[in-house]
Amino acid sequence: MTTPIRKAVFPVAGLGTRFLPATKSVPKEMLTVVDRPVLQHVVDEAREAGIEHFIFVTGRNKAVIEDHFDIAYELQDTLLKRNKIKEYDALIADLPKPGATSFTRQQAPLGLGHAVWCARDIVGHEPFAVLLPDMITLKDDGKGRCLAQCIAAYNKHGGNIIATEEVPADETHQYGVVGLGKDYGDTFEITGMVEKPAKGTAPSNLIISGRYVLGPEIFEILEHGEKGAGGEIQLTDGMKTLAESQAFHGVRFSGRTFDCGSKLGFLAANVAFALANPEIGPGFAADLKKIVGTL
Repeated sequence: MTTPIRKAVFPVAGLGTRFLPATKSVPKEMLTVVDRPVLQHVVDEAREAGIEHFIFVTGRNKAVIEDHFDIAYELQDTLLKRNKIKEYDALIADLPKPGATSFTRQQAPLGLGHAVWCARDIVGHEPFAVLLPDMITLKDDGKGRCLAQCIAAYNKHGGNIIATEEVPADETHQYGVVGLGKDYGDTFEITGMVEKPAKGTAPSNLIISGRYVLGPEIFEILEHGEKGAGGEIQLTDGMKTLAESQAFHGVRFSGRTFDCGSKLGFLAANVAFALANPEIGPGFAADLKKIVGTL
């Protein structure tokens, strides 16, 4: 029997330089896709997957993230006095339960692996999830969003899980790529991981897409790991070491992922989520047709 995945780590200490000047005073994770911050979309996905404790690894000038996941007394009181019950109920529904959030500082930009390691004492000795806050997912079937599919795979196989997506073979050099072993259809054994392989050398066209389920042994590996690409402690390097003693399986995510760390991905996410919104989707689609028709 597998140990339930109760906790998730969200590395949110990045500077967001690709979105300057918008991110000069607003964290990139709080930029909105339609009417919800990018980070809220990611937390929604984790909650839907059954996560109970949300661990945010932050940095300087990120206090607004902590405020976002807290009660806003004045706002809630104003909504009630103005009889805006729908808006009030939406705020309450998004609030984590008391004690369900933790915040810790990374303090120095030493890489994704270091950010995950900073959550070690809060996670403790149990398997946990990692969700990259730049990546938001949209399901296209009844299987749930990406982390739910990862946890289903974990419940089936145990061990460690990495979400993957297919990309054209000529784009694999831009990503971390996994090697395929025994194939189970939606899931498969991972035989190796390569970060940004040279063109023509990738072991597959399946890239690592920002959702992980990892055993707590990763923390000791990250603590003693050498700095990798960019002089940073890389999570992929830590996973490759962990794979020497523990099984890794991949999930072929059946929905769509949007990289909101890039301007094109952020804009595409706004379009996709707006079209999927039942309240504004039809009207937005009509306006979009008019705009596209002028190109």
